[in-house]
Amino acid sequence: MIDYRSDTVTRPTPGMLAAMHAAPLGDDVFGEDPSINALEQKTAELFGMDVGLFCPSGTMTNQIAIKVHTRPGDEVICDESSHIYQYEGGGIAFNSGASVRLLYGDRGRLKAEDVKAAINPDDIHRPISSLVSLENTCNRGGGACYDFSEILRIKEVCKERGLAFHLDGARVWNAMVAKSESPAQYGQAFDSISVCLSKSLGCPVGSVLLGTKNFIAKARRVRKVFGGGMRQAGMLAAAGIYALDNHITRLEEDHDHARLLATALADKSFVKFVLPVETNIIIFELKDGLSAPDLVNKFKEKNILAYAIAPNRVRLVVHLDISREMIDFTIRSLNEL
Repeated sequence: MIDYRSDTVTRPTPGMLAAMHAAPLGDDVFGEDPSINALEQKTAELFGMDVGLFCPSGTMTNQIAIKVHTRPGDEVICDESSHIYQYEGGGIAFNSGASVRLLYGDRGRLKAEDVKAAINPDDIHRPISSLVSLENTCNRGGGACYDFSEILRIKEVCKERGLAFHLDGARVWNAMVAKSESPAQYGQAFDSISVCLSKSLGCPVGSVLLGTKNFIAKARRVRKVFGGGMRQAGMLAAAGIYALDNHITRLEEDHDHARLLATALADKSFVKFVLPVETNIIIFELKDGLSAPDLVNKFKEKNILAYAIAPNRVRLVVHLDISREMIDFTIRSLNEL
């Protein structure tokens, strides 16, 4: 099977497996796993932030950040399509007791003026706006990337109004490669950042939450409450270190492959449109009356796995387990439909 359902489906490469096998181990709840300590320090230094916290998933890092930044009854400002709202099981309400102000951006990307207008006045009838969360790249926006200057404008709004500023950077590595940006730029812009290792970078498990020493000290306590304290998990951290050293620059290959697929899809008579492709995600909408689940089943008959994200929309995600030969086979298969 050629699996385009997500970039979470990758398997560790031989080099990553060797690094995992050789990892020195300890008890991370006691702060004694040298591999986890090294990963947290390495990631924090990349972004120019104080400290990192290794967690099992990006959902956990996001939810911990929201919990630390808010109090029950506060309000989180985010895009309607964002992962923290769409795909984290109602965690904002369940874990933090916070409400959500949904904005409708451009393929998931917010504007500073819209964020400013969404901040509640000091009125006892309304929740306290305490956190703005961005997602970059924007998954449901087809891997769309923010213009970094807009991020800085939103940062200024947050600074002026006293709101915390969080980044769900599940695929921020793709954004940085596509836009020629550096981790340090992001570290200077946000109060906290969640970065995934198990998506674009191909690790089997894990995300890192970044922030100040005080923020991460609180986050570590929340991780324990959430059941995220790990023991000898250094093998997973070693995979992350290997990925940071070896799997970032190669993301441009995924982006090139995604553009090839998008071009082929745009020529098909059953495709209404393809969202602009900037990174490794392709989302396309079918002509009226056609069914995305039906098309996904037709793909499966050709040993291609895709994902219907709506009744008429299909998502394909390119990753390190997708070769150029697989891309060519997929395009030939498309031409047979």
